[in-house]
Amino acid sequence: MTASSENQATRAADQESRGISSPLQTPALLLVGGLGTRLRSTVPSLPKPLASVGKKSFLELLICQLKHQGIRRVILCTGYLADQVENEFGDGRALDLEISYSKELEPLGTAGAVKLAQSHLADPFDFLVMNGDSFLEIDLRQLIQFHRDRNALVSMAVVRVEDSSRYGTVQVESNQKVIGFVEKAGSDGPGWINAGVYVFSPEVFQYIPQGRSSLEKDVFPHLLGKGVYAQEHSGMFIDIGTPEDYRRAQQLCDRLYHAALS
Repeated sequence: MTASSENQATRAADQESRGISSPLQTPALLLVGGLGTRLRSTVPSLPKPLASVGKKSFLELLICQLKHQGIRRVILCTGYLADQVENEFGDGRALDLEISYSKELEPLGTAGAVKLAQSHLADPFDFLVMNGDSFLEIDLRQLIQFHRDRNALVSMAVVRVEDSSRYGTVQVESNQKVIGFVEKAGSDGPGWINAGVYVFSPEVFQYIPQGRSSLEKDVFPHLLGKGVYAQEHSGMFIDIGTPEDYRRAQQLCDRLYHAALS
């Protein structure tokens, strides 16, 4: 048996022995602490996830999507202008949710923020992780089930775009196992990209170092062969990382809210 098979067998046995939480009990960890430097000229006084899309903030759009799909426990990983996020959402009771905060005192990157939030995820169950500056039309329960069916360490949603130059691409085998990542190459060809929505098994914390690190650059490439899978999606995808894409989100506002609540 290979090391990868042994890891998956161990996860399967562990899940069977402790019982698996319902997808509705799965907590969601949202990464909302980034500096948002590329969008600073458009929203200079707000953390990027609080930038408005229509009458609500982009972050509220994501939280509405989670709530509509039955997720009730949300951990917001804050950093830059963290108090504004906490003042906006409080403990979540106004939205009929349980919201807590994991606040970084210095920039930790996407993986560092997940590691810092570990104490909020004491239950030994899978958990969702989502970027706070991108939206994907997705059935989260299907992604969670996809993850469990494969006894995966990490499952990521991927989406095909016509211009992958901004993102880099994900290389996926026919069995949906991730076998590689291609950094941004400057070419404008189509490809499958990481859509910033994941399910993690708690064992992933063993592979995330303390301090600053990136999921995309420092963690995921070292997990290949340990059970990383990609579920392909064709739904609506947008991020608001640049002024151009933020303006496009405004134009697509009605479609975004329809997608979040459908």
